[in-house]
Amino acid sequence: MRISASVAVVCAVTIAGLPRPASAEDPKVGVGSCLKAAQATKAGQALKVEFKDERGTPIYDFGIRGSDGSQWEIECDGNTGKIIEVEQQVPGPDDPKFKAKLKLSESDARKAALAAHPGQIIAVEYEIEPDGAASYEFDIKMASGKEMKAEVDATTGKIVEANEELWQIGPE
Repeated sequence: MRISASVAVVCAVTIAGLPRPASAEDPKVGVGSCLKAAQATKAGQALKVEFKDERGTPIYDFGIRGSDGSQWEIECDGNTGKIIEVEQQVPGPDDPKFKAKLKLSESDARKAALAAHPGQIIAVEYEIEPDGAASYEFDIKMASGKEMKAEVDATTGKIVEANEELWQIGPE
């Protein structure tokens, strides 16, 4: 994920000033409180925020760039304000942390994601999970116009997570 510093600042200011989003599962905790919790977990600049429905639980997913250039995805439960997952993003499948776990090609991972959630892949991220596993995360635009996020384990090829993204501010 590459983004200019000025866009990142606008994103961070916009994120901090957002009201609570309206949805079927209205969160009890606002995006600003969750942003503070995410930045307390990994200090850095907020580049994006996504709001997802994970099995009925509202989740804010922040993209944070640390001062050392590291990239993090930090999920905050919109009902409790607690951080529930911290994943490290790596630049690609050749990153040593990712490559050490890699047994499934990106092409095969794409096929698995699209078999479960037909549509068009509009973005892919390469992540190191909290347990050290590597996964591909695909953003899939469905025919209905909805967007799904599907994570495919880079070792086993299993879909380990799939959630509907309700909105996003910042780059894919």
